Amino acid sequence: MLNLKDKVAIVTGAAMGMGKSTAELFAEVGAKVVIADFNEEEGQKTAEEIKNKGGEATFIQVDVSNEEQVKNLVDQTVETYGRLDVAVNNAAITPDDQPIAEMDMEYYDRLMSVDLKGVMLCMKYEIQQLQKQGDGGSIVNTSSVSGLRPQPANPAYVTAKHGVIGATKTAAMDYSPEGIRVNAVAPGAINTPMLQGALEQFGFDPTEYAKQLSMLGRFAEPEEVAQANLWLCSDLSSYVTGTTLAVDGGYTSM
Repeated sequence: MLNLKDKVAIVTGAAMGMGKSTAELFAEVGAKVVIADFNEEEGQKTAEEIKNKGGEATFIQVDVSNEEQVKNLVDQTVETYGRLDVAVNNAAITPDDQPIAEMDMEYYDRLMSVDLKGVMLCMKYEIQQLQKQGDGGSIVNTSSVSGLRPQPANPAYVTAKHGVIGATKTAAMDYSPEGIRVNAVAPGAINTPMLQGALEQFGFDPTEYAKQLSMLGRFAEPEEVAQANLWLCSDLSSYVTGTTLAVDGGYTSM
């Protein structure tokens, strides 16, 4: 049951990191995967890598903060593969790095438009398509441990990721009667280009920082988040909706 054979999946932010690992894993277990990302070069590369391994994938460029582009993403997915079954709304940008009194409001607006509005827009059009088909589906939104507990000096990111969890619960309440399950994952410290960039930006030592962010004393690999996404999109989680799964090495229990 832990497969997506013949399912059609959209994964946003799939050009690298957790999104790329999720797209690759979904393809390995039989899904037809739409690689949705703003980064055309890396997105095309990810799609080609999947196809070279025998999987089925298509790249569609999208800015998830743009409603017309998000609608086009879903429309193109259905035009290409005939339907939509599951989606992982993962696209996000690097956290902000100033407390509220020093906040860069231009960056705040950009972060919120991608990390929160982007999730809302994706759900809007994904759910509309799932409703048209009438046979349910599964959506997973990427939040963060920052959506479960605050972090210092990144109020925009913390607010956005809390919002993702709220939006997930609301969507689950509204659409579960139609067989549409909506859940979230809350990754902790994951070894992605975004994390590496943030560590460099903030001047943190990776080895020491990992010990502060995990009971297991290490960063997770993107594949470990992909496995959680797969479970939530598969039939093995058929009675799970409106929940947030922390993939954090125990960080939120520390």
